[in-house]
Amino acid sequence: YRTALVAIPANANLSPELRQAVQTARAAIDANNLALENFLEDHLKTLRTKHADEPLGRFDRALDTLLFKRRIYRPQPNFLYYPHLPAIEFYERADFPWLDSIEASTDDIREELLNVLAEDAGNMRPYMNFPPGGVPDQWRELNRSLRWGVYYLWIEGQARAANMARCPRTMAALKAWPPCDMPGCAPTAMFSILEAKSHIPPHAGSNNCRLVVHLPLIVPPDCSFRVGAETRIWEPGNAFVFDDTIEHEARNNSDQWRAVLILDIWNPLLSEAERDMVRGLTAALDDYYRDMPDYVVRGHRPG
Repeated sequence: YRTALVAIPANANLSPELRQAVQTARAAIDANNLALENFLEDHLKTLRTKHADEPLGRFDRALDTLLFKRRIYRPQPNFLYYPHLPAIEFYERADFPWLDSIEASTDDIREELLNVLAEDAGNMRPYMNFPPGGVPDQWRELNRSLRWGVYYLWIEGQARAANMARCPRTMAALKAWPPCDMPGCAPTAMFSILEAKSHIPPHAGSNNCRLVVHLPLIVPPDCSFRVGAETRIWEPGNAFVFDDTIEHEARNNSDQWRAVLILDIWNPLLSEAERDMVRGLTAALDDYYRDMPDYVVRGHRPG
């Protein structure tokens, strides 16, 4: 049944008889998956009890994949792929203890964002800014639209001094931030505003040498964020770290806007020597293409 269903194109125009056969096949697969899941859990009970105090999240994900409850997602960077780095959707929060002090400043950061929106909203920028005639279909709705608006503190390594001056408490909190620094690419730090009833479609970021941090500031009900096969709900003041080269998307199904502070950091599994080589690589690319008007090294922002 599985083999037969895989062979049928997703948009196939099936006859009524074949549609009925497909439904029968899917029902059989679902029944088998449920029976298998119950069987395996029964046989794994003793081992789960034995290892009750151990982290088993990776095993549980493997089991979900085996049972077809979880798709396999891999990094799909659109700029630079660095091999032999693990495909981790959300990283363990405990691996980034410096986030504690930034989270502790959430109220100050939120207040400064609200001041920005009241007094300097003219400096908000659309996150997507493709030229006319060159807009990929997935971004047509959000291109040059403040439905997904951002207020930059840094953008691809360039400081926005005037914006920083409006957010002194945020800047003080970000002294704890160890930014990723790649000439022409990073760091980027920004407030990201997603308007009501808006959806950021599935996409992947530029390179897996860096990871992305979200610090949720204002989150109405019915908002969610998916990376690969895992979906999370933003919780104000609780930061998380993810690999944005794995397909991800954001939803705000509420009637209010949602606000997040976004930062980028180095992937902690790169050595200092590797980071230095990547800095040199991105700087060289910027130099090589500098005089070509249609090329932009900048534009590899954390999505």
